[in-house]
Amino acid sequence: MSGLKQHIVSGFDRDLEGIQAHIMKMGGIVETMIRDAAKSLETRDEELAEDVRRRDAQVDDLEDLVNEEAARVIALRAPAASDLRIALSVLRMSGNLERMGDLAKNMAKRTGVLVQLQPIDGSAATLRRMAREVELMLKDALDSYIQRDAEMARDVIERDRDVDQMYNTAFREFLTFMLEDPRNITACMHLHFIAKNVERMGDHATGIAEQVIFLVEGKWPDEDRPKADATSTDMRFSPEAGEGE
Repeated sequence: MSGLKQHIVSGFDRDLEGIQAHIMKMGGIVETMIRDAAKSLETRDEELAEDVRRRDAQVDDLEDLVNEEAARVIALRAPAASDLRIALSVLRMSGNLERMGDLAKNMAKRTGVLVQLQPIDGSAATLRRMAREVELMLKDALDSYIQRDAEMARDVIERDRDVDQMYNTAFREFLTFMLEDPRNITACMHLHFIAKNVERMGDHATGIAEQVIFLVEGKWPDEDRPKADATSTDMRFSPEAGEGE
């Protein structure tokens, strides 16, 4: 390898390490946002919920930084096909993380409303379990990226089915509470939005895992993504949880 080519390769590697560091920092912030959003709901802690909302700005700033640096690397380094795949993967991963941050922020927004309403028995614990599973999915998806471990990524994809099933159970529980007492309707509507936000975060963690498989194997997973959300066609109560809030 010529000295110039070696210099270009090593320069790309350094640039990529910096971008990957931003991705991991984003992931760490989002993990804590998910955990603390669920905790703020369970403990009815409005101050913690507000802190979660403020942290979303950090995630947005890091996404902008990743996009700028990845675009610069692609333009200036003219990476080979395999390296270009890495650059494109981190761009998509940063987008998934940014959306997860938005969804965690949306969860936290509803804490302030729910503390003014009568608690729904067991709902906070149910949502905490869902959020914990998604948090672990995200951690493992990011670990699979660092380790270039396609099998770990596939395990993350499979676990999304568990999150969907937990969402289905929560959905039915909230319907039951509303039918039993109309005074529960407002609280259960908000709780359903939160549950849907968590379920959507699981989809984004799965999206990161799919990027890992694409990166390692050069192709998308052959199998269809497992989904167990049985409520999406229920027109009585199936909003998309306000991702754009």
